[in-house]
Amino acid sequence: MNKAFLILLLTFFTAIVFGQKNRPNENDKSKPFVLGRIDEIQSKELAEKRILNIYLPDGYNQNDTTKYPVIYLLDGSADEDFIHIVGLVQFNSFEWVNQVPKSIVVGIATVDRKRDFSFPTAIEGDKKKYPTTGHSDKFISFIEKELQPYIQAKYKTDANKTLIGQSLGGLLATEILIKKPTLFNKYIIISPSLWWDNGSLLNQDSEIKENTFKQQTDVYIGVGKEGLTPTEIPRVMEVDANLLTEKIKGFKNKNVKVYFDFLPQENHATIMHQAVSNSFKFLYPAAKKE
Repeated sequence: MNKAFLILLLTFFTAIVFGQKNRPNENDKSKPFVLGRIDEIQSKELAEKRILNIYLPDGYNQNDTTKYPVIYLLDGSADEDFIHIVGLVQFNSFEWVNQVPKSIVVGIATVDRKRDFSFPTAIEGDKKKYPTTGHSDKFISFIEKELQPYIQAKYKTDANKTLIGQSLGGLLATEILIKKPTLFNKYIIISPSLWWDNGSLLNQDSEIKENTFKQQTDVYIGVGKEGLTPTEIPRVMEVDANLLTEKIKGFKNKNVKVYFDFLPQENHATIMHQAVSNSFKFLYPAAKKE
């Protein structure tokens, strides 16, 4: 009897304790901290839904006449590069910094970056090692035919469009620059995986070498101390990045400016944040204060 009474008593007190823990604190006045918004877009080009993380600058108002540049970020999931890149954009657009104009940031959440960021390769070993690769053409079509029109229709944008990509994202950004350069007018290319398909992208021609290409285009290429690439034929990432820079300079198009930035203190894992910060100084010369 005493044992049954003890069990009943423990059950009663346990219920009270858990009830107190689960009861909302009426004095808690905290609210969610909202960094941006999440949009979902159904893509016919990719045959799937894609998540977009959107940052709108301070003062953004859908009902006024102000329009904003758009920065498109590859690897733009919340657990990838969206949060820290938005922080850089916000900081550099503060009035007392005035390095970057207030901008909309569109983070494209990753699904399969090997599939989306790489073109077909002739290297049999890489085909077997990375079986989903080789569909960047569909992802580029998604950007051109679906993503950009969606952002331009829904948000207050001007004509300035920047693309940020690192590693395989840098490979995709380079491919777009070479093959579809008018999709963006600023390119931030960091540690690009130009080793893909034994560097074949470095040998491709581009319309940006023609005098008929009149769009003002600024390209930042940043690379750290990164060493050999994961290929059967050894390549050096720093060398490939420099070769890309020289290739663009060799086009001798006055409308295309390229900036090469070597960051020896950074490696492939750490370079992204510092390189983007540096790129803003190259691509957005600080406005002169009166």
